[in-house]
Amino acid sequence: MRSLLPVVALAVAVVAVPGTATAAPGVAGTVSRGWNDYSCKPSAAHPRPVVLVHGTLENATTNWWAFAPYLVNRGYCVYSSDYGKLPGLPGFHGLGPIAKSAEKLAVDVDTVLAATGAEKVDIVGHSQGGMMPRQYMKFNGGAKKVGALVAIAPSNHGTTLSGLTRLLDLVPGARDVLHGTAPGLSDQVVGSDFMKRLNEGGDTVPGVRYTVIATRYDEVVTPYATGFLSGPDVRNVLVQDLCPIDISLHLTLGTIDRVAFHEAANALDPDHATPANCASMVS
Repeated sequence: MRSLLPVVALAVAVVAVPGTATAAPGVAGTVSRGWNDYSCKPSAAHPRPVVLVHGTLENATTNWWAFAPYLVNRGYCVYSSDYGKLPGLPGFHGLGPIAKSAEKLAVDVDTVLAATGAEKVDIVGHSQGGMMPRQYMKFNGGAKKVGALVAIAPSNHGTTLSGLTRLLDLVPGARDVLHGTAPGLSDQVVGSDFMKRLNEGGDTVPGVRYTVIATRYDEVVTPYATGFLSGPDVRNVLVQDLCPIDISLHLTLGTIDRVAFHEAANALDPDHATPANCASMVS
């Protein structure tokens, strides 16, 4: 575990995880500000519960403290999934193998469907959490259980991490060490075996609506356009096209950016969508 600490320290410095992070309750946890409420029954207006999937080094609480209540206040049943835990790192999740994390998401989605009686869920994910559900849908039977995937700053085609991943090729054995200690990080490096398998044969699966929300100032998923998807039923959105003065970086886009929140809500309910713009920042 000691060998993992420098890796986590580097990642924390880059991602700027809030220092107040605490262990997350997971999808079966206690009710938190109205979400993870298993007595919630989806309404006719919002028949699919929403499962939130956090990013790397985040957890089911820290990533969604603002967005989950935002959806609850709009009448959704909302649940936050937790995944990728490693021993000795409470609160900093998403570090385990992504294929295993997708298996955990499969269990969490089934739990939500059983509790709510819904036929499908919608998923909103940030960073790794926007990409990992594609593994679930492609390899774990999730395609028939998901109506829409809304991915905020997702690492869909891997990342160069602002060029830092080049260091892995300069230090002999560095890739093996990273994969052995934090596979959730190494799986997201551009060109990884995981990324090749995930994207082989196309970015999407039939029957799911996809929305990707990105920021040109993303310093973690780089280049930012690698987060975009190709295929039918895909909408790729750059927040600066909606609000030119939006200066969100990777973390803020998925945790506090109200323009991204508004566009995510539009993706969940496209029949009642309203324009997301700079006014969304104060709405």
